[in-house]
Amino acid sequence: MRYQITGKQIDIGDALQTHVKTELGSALDKYSQRPTDATVIFSKSAHEYVCETVVHLSSGLNAAAKGHATEIYAAFDACVEKMDKQLRRYKRRLKDHHKDRTEPVEMIEAAYNILARHGDGDDVAEPESLQPIIVAEMETKIPSLSVGEAVMQMELAGAPVLVFRNEKKDGVNVVYRREDGNIGWIDP
Repeated sequence: MRYQITGKQIDIGDALQTHVKTELGSALDKYSQRPTDATVIFSKSAHEYVCETVVHLSSGLNAAAKGHATEIYAAFDACVEKMDKQLRRYKRRLKDHHKDRTEPVEMIEAAYNILARHGDGDDVAEPESLQPIIVAEMETKIPSLSVGEAVMQMELAGAPVLVFRNEKKDGVNVVYRREDGNIGWIDP
């Protein structure tokens, strides 16, 4: 498994890197199936250290966790604990969904744009043009999943929405977390 361990304006020493590799490796070996790479980013927010971890599994799923603490090792341990809890919860679902899958999830390319909002409040002036201002243009990959796998991927990544290509209908679908806590599915 490949590890990418970085710090945002923080020096990451060899001892912390070794600790990350051993602890994260042991947590992933217990629950996950064939992890391919892990990205661990340390940063500092006021008096707390923040650890963000994203693990890519060969099945195409991503698991993400974030931990906060006043010490950097404690922040990482909190993050690994959350990752461990997520993978433990979804172990059975991961095995059930992917035991028959012989190839990794297929991905298709798509455009991804970020639009600027015009402002907050009631007294915002009317914009000169009705065309939105594009802040960023990027490319992203859309996975080809079943609806159950898409919901699981969204929950594992902690994302509010996931766009995916439905394996059964070969069309683009969306799953999202509703305000009432339930999951919504858009199937055009």
